Amino acid sequence: MKHLHCIALHTVRYNDRNNILTAFSLEEGRVSLLVSASASREARRRRAITMPLSFFECVADLRHGHTIANISDVRPSLALPELTSNPIKITVALFVAELLGIVLRETPEDPLLFRYLSYSAAALDSADSRETANFPIHFLYRLGTFLGIEPDTSTYRKGRVFDMIDGTFRDSAPLHRRFLDGADAEAVYMLSRMNWDNYGMFRFNREQRRRVISVIIEYYTVHYTSLSRLNSLDVMREVFD
Repeated sequence: MKHLHCIALHTVRYNDRNNILTAFSLEEGRVSLLVSASASREARRRRAITMPLSFFECVADLRHGHTIANISDVRPSLALPELTSNPIKITVALFVAELLGIVLRETPEDPLLFRYLSYSAAALDSADSRETANFPIHFLYRLGTFLGIEPDTSTYRKGRVFDMIDGTFRDSAPLHRRFLDGADAEAVYMLSRMNWDNYGMFRFNREQRRRVISVIIEYYTVHYTSLSRLNSLDVMREVFD
């Protein structure tokens, strides 16, 4: 038995009696946990505690050779009331949780990443309307640091193109097609200036926001994994249109 601090990512049906909850834990990294699908009061309570991007603690039976762990003593560990009551923030939380479920496929324990995710969720919960709209952009850009794919902005010079494969700025276009120029290249450098204190001050119109998110997702696809399966992306885009 092991005490785990977890971030809930997504839940799928396992059989008539149980669901499988995928979570990212401080102690073990990505884990698969068995959660009852019954209509009992305790099962409903656990499902409410383990909604996407919820933070909870539990005791898990992590037996060697077993890929799915039974859990007990499930309780919330971080209060995020806006992420369960504000429709726009719920939509963003679903997007973030779905994305993390894809990019953290084989991720072992990573305390710095776990703390970043905890801080980010709390920031979203307390965000005003403009910060909420900019949150997916800032979150995705900074997440790249923990995944080892952050652009090298030390190579930036005005007028240079951004090579998406090398993650660097260069004077001329590379031989491949994965590069950004003009306003798109400038935007890569601009995003590096965002932090948790000022990210709400950046102004994007609808088309700019759509373009920035599309480019970041393309960059993730080049360096990490395809995000074409993100079902929540279109829903989130509609919310901010």
